[in-house]
Amino acid sequence: MSVQVATVKMADMELKGVNSERPSEGLSLPAIPAVPAIPASVSPIDPESSPIPALSQPMKGAPASAMKRTDPTQRPKDGGDDAGSPEGAVSEAPRTVKKIQFADQKREFNKRPTKIGRRSLSRSISQSSTDSYSSAASYTDSSDDETSPRDKQQKNSKGSSDFCVKNIKQAEFGRREIEIAEQEMPALMALRKRAQGEKPLAGAKIVGCTHITAQTAVLIETLGALGAQCRWAACNIYSTLNEVAAALAESGVPVFSWKGESEDDFWWCIDRCVNVEGWQPNMILDDGGDLTHWIYKKYPNMFKKIKGIVEESVTGVHRLYQLSKAGKLCVPAMNVNDSVTKQKFDNLYCCRESILDGLKRTTDMMFGGKQVVVCGYGEVGKGCCAALKAMGSIVYVTEIDPICALQACMDGFRLVKLNEVIRQVDIVITCTGNKNVVTREHLDRMKNGCIVCNMGHSNTEIDVASLRTPELTWERVRSQVDHVIWPDGKRIVLLAEGRLLNLSCSTVPTFVLSITATTQALALIELYNAPEGRYKQDVYLLPKKMDEYVASLHLPTFDAHLTELSDEQAKYLGLNKNGPFKPNYYRY
Repeated sequence: MSVQVATVKMADMELKGVNSERPSEGLSLPAIPAVPAIPASVSPIDPESSPIPALSQPMKGAPASAMKRTDPTQRPKDGGDDAGSPEGAVSEAPRTVKKIQFADQKREFNKRPTKIGRRSLSRSISQSSTDSYSSAASYTDSSDDETSPRDKQQKNSKGSSDFCVKNIKQAEFGRREIEIAEQEMPALMALRKRAQGEKPLAGAKIVGCTHITAQTAVLIETLGALGAQCRWAACNIYSTLNEVAAALAESGVPVFSWKGESEDDFWWCIDRCVNVEGWQPNMILDDGGDLTHWIYKKYPNMFKKIKGIVEESVTGVHRLYQLSKAGKLCVPAMNVNDSVTKQKFDNLYCCRESILDGLKRTTDMMFGGKQVVVCGYGEVGKGCCAALKAMGSIVYVTEIDPICALQACMDGFRLVKLNEVIRQVDIVITCTGNKNVVTREHLDRMKNGCIVCNMGHSNTEIDVASLRTPELTWERVRSQVDHVIWPDGKRIVLLAEGRLLNLSCSTVPTFVLSITATTQALALIELYNAPEGRYKQDVYLLPKKMDEYVASLHLPTFDAHLTELSDEQAKYLGLNKNGPFKPNYYRY
């Protein structure tokens, strides 16, 4: 009997011990804070022409096969509440907030001091990529030293120092990233394999200014395999992958770029690409027009010797049309941005995926139920709207073009003016390529915690400069994320200082970039090999035949099988069995 009593007492003690470990009933869970195509007159394309004349047959005597734009009418260019401690959460020790102080209406940033006596390059040549008061050093990887690459003496394994990157020792990691990208870029690899024997770009000296990523590296090395010599700089101060730039430098490509460049660094890098004794570029591959504008302004004699310009952005294309209209474009240029394989794939599908990636990485926000306004319903805007709608967001659209506006309405989006919804939306996304789309007045009226970002190339869409005033406090939250705090405590979340969100704050799908990069490569081949007189001093579109060729190179990835026209069907439609299959005026 005593044994049983003892057993009961032990069991009771164990139960009491278990009960003593239960959390108190008063514990509360943290509260969840709310957080276009340009009309053109076009010339016919010879359906018998080869997609790559330089690869399959001599180009001499071939008819002009590009569509010429004569009357450009496209418009220019290209939520979370206050992040306080949730109710009921354990409070942390107060942290010191590093605030940016302004003196005499000028910002004092933690920028690298410039060496005494160093000549500063012009700051007025172009506004699109450099109007930013960035704290570049704080945006770089904390593991990197703060010494500017311009102050380092670096050499690759071959002894060359004709480059300027963050750290040449990162080359091995960059090479692995490039190898991964090659697996998702089938058309470029096919082009490299098919054309490297004939070297259609032999003698070409290409100076490029694009985003320096693993995908761009595949393009640069493909151009090299086709016979070209390349020198490269970045078109965006935040989009460079340092390890990829190091891998290119190690392989012998003169590349001048690193993540977190200052404004002065940006132009210095471009100038180092161009101004090389004994090296005259004859081709330009540009993204945004900064490189073209720099050569045009600083080196006019060099500019006149350029054989062709390939431009891939709305912003850069608009600049080319302005030069052409003013009679100042003295070389032929290819508008790749309005190629079907660029606009309908890169602009649409790339942005449809990368907008969510960029927002999620920077803000960790949930999209369901958020109110979003997307400014512009071109291909970029269409992609952003589709992705956000699919995630459960309430999406509004602003638009100036009645056709794009009607498309937005038919796709189920509410068409509004920005002033009508600016007080209630949680996210503002610009996709126009224009300037001052979001002004200081809009920013003043935004709700607390509103997220503001840009998906267009240019950093002029959001009037960030108007926020550089003494009464506003800037607080660095994480890389590429700033809180701009008003005197009453209201704050907005500004991403990438108004620059391109997806390439500054995340990555973009490699496969889509394969389509764009292949289009760029073919445009370079076309312009470089064109007989004299085929292209005049104007802006052209890539022939539709080449657009179709780029698309066909990517179909095997999907195990896709094209239907072929019979002779009778081809005759009935009045088409060549090998294409092109749509007239030049057809809008996809």
